[in-house]
Amino acid sequence: MKKQVLVAGGGIGGLAAALGASRAGWDVRLYERAARFSEVGAGVQLGPNVVRRLQAWGLQQPLQAVAAFPGQLQVRSACHGGTLATLPLGATVVERYGAAYATIHRADLHGLLLEALQGHPGVQINLGCAIERHAEADGAVQVRTSAQKDVEGDALVGADGLWSRTRQQLLADGAPRHSGHLAYRALVPQAALPARLRATHVTAWLGPRLHVVHYPVRRGELQNLVVIVHGPAPQDMENWDHAANAADLEAALAGTCTGLQDVVRGVADAGSGWRLWPLNIRNPVAEAAQMAQGLVALLGDAAHPMPPYLAQGAGMAIEDAAALQRALSMHDLDVALRLRRYALNRWERNARVQARSLRNGRIFHATGPVRWGRDAALRLLGERLLDVPWLYRGDGSSASAL
Repeated sequence: MKKQVLVAGGGIGGLAAALGASRAGWDVRLYERAARFSEVGAGVQLGPNVVRRLQAWGLQQPLQAVAAFPGQLQVRSACHGGTLATLPLGATVVERYGAAYATIHRADLHGLLLEALQGHPGVQINLGCAIERHAEADGAVQVRTSAQKDVEGDALVGADGLWSRTRQQLLADGAPRHSGHLAYRALVPQAALPARLRATHVTAWLGPRLHVVHYPVRRGELQNLVVIVHGPAPQDMENWDHAANAADLEAALAGTCTGLQDVVRGVADAGSGWRLWPLNIRNPVAEAAQMAQGLVALLGDAAHPMPPYLAQGAGMAIEDAAALQRALSMHDLDVALRLRRYALNRWERNARVQARSLRNGRIFHATGPVRWGRDAALRLLGERLLDVPWLYRGDGSSASAL
């Protein structure tokens, strides 16, 4: 008889977990609180470490149809606009790491995972229904859903995001904390922008207490922009998400160079708007037990939320799902031991990525002599600082400063 995994959460992590479990030969019941999947979110960067996982799931062609594949990463000064360093992407990354560097609309990534999942007969997707609590008994896990139904499975995967209820019951470690940073996000049709403002590369602008990143998504038809500045935590951290005040954004960018301000003003000029999110964090994972206990495992942001300063949040969730697939395929082991293997294989890498993301936030927003030293190092070492072999290979080789 096939085993059944219950998956909490229908975001990228939840869909990836469900896809991995189904490919391991398990039946899947996925529970998503939203009543329907909608086109939300903004851009996602997928390094070659992540694209290789999608290729292994047979998703290269769907990815090729919706993503953009920038030819270069460039880092510029937000103060004077000059280029500090560049890293070739495109064919160079494929040759070096065996897969491309892609940029994609979050809804497009969600859509290709969902389409792949819907091709598996043992998968049941339940919308408008969340997993509220769980308990283990007699070698099984029982959950109570928001529809007040009791469901039993052989394992539970909590992929229910930053505010995971599964995590709170499993670890009881409180809410995530505000990082002190706010993210303004926008998506703009490239055709609505003058040619000089259209994005073909990934560009990062670094300035005192702020940075800006923009790149193409959806085959290059849209430009994704994110401006991250320092700002206070909102009162309602869990539900806070609203249309941003463009005047506040302009004030935050006062003193930056004309080139960057033109990029940001291009959003309003193109008839698009900004949305604003607080960036919340947790400490890096400290042990395998923070990712799996008994018949319950955590995955993606539920296990290891991280700020977007290494562009690996979605990527680590997809890597988690691939590792979960391998663990669930170990049919000679009992389920708890399979989940333990999953956690042992993932926690240290996730912790390293979390720590590097937090460190990058400090480097990107540096002021005074630290900023000058950062800029000088980028000019001198350039590609050596921007490339991340240990991350893109996934083999633990030497790390880089950025």
